[in-house]
Amino acid sequence: MPAKAVIFDLDGTLLDTLDDLADAGNAMLAGLGYATHPVESYKQFVGDGMAVLVRRALPPGAEGDVPRALERMRAEFATRWNVKSRPYPGIPGLLDAVAAKGLPMAVLSNKPEDFCQLTVRAYFGAWPWAAIMGETATIPKKPDPAGALAFARQLGIAPREFLFIGDSPMDVACALGAGMNPVAVTWGFRAEADLRAAGATVLVRSPEDVLGLL
Repeated sequence: MPAKAVIFDLDGTLLDTLDDLADAGNAMLAGLGYATHPVESYKQFVGDGMAVLVRRALPPGAEGDVPRALERMRAEFATRWNVKSRPYPGIPGLLDAVAAKGLPMAVLSNKPEDFCQLTVRAYFGAWPWAAIMGETATIPKKPDPAGALAFARQLGIAPREFLFIGDSPMDVACALGAGMNPVAVTWGFRAEADLRAAGATVLVRSPEDVLGLL
């Protein structure tokens, strides 16, 4: 069945934010007197929301520092969110093509809602978005399918007619839980083996490959 709408993850799918997240995380750790991590380590820290990132970055035994560390992480990221982040090559062309087909597009991210809205508007404000949602207090974050299903209700489109494009196992799980069609990208933060283990059967290696699915 041809897709009638597309949901995109943000970090690791549309936008390469790893360096900015790592710089903010390491500034947070250094400010609290903890050892920092290589940038590559943040590929395993990100994806489940900022609070989980902070817990993963802190050393064992520092659980009591999570509230203070999270507050500092938000402050550090607020000054770094757009220093090194860039759209992945081919993403603008993909968004042009989806928009040209008249397919509604949405972003569903585990990035905090305020940063999600700010980031999408700053980097992708030239495209029409039917909906943009980050982590909120009212809708569970991915892999819970509640956000994806809320988009389907809002647009009046059956879940089975959505492509859900993301780079992480939680994106795959969210799509499957919502009854949508997961498309796992291999240019993001997680390994192909992780995506297949989560149940991904459709993997794409470039934004151009997505066009063949539309």
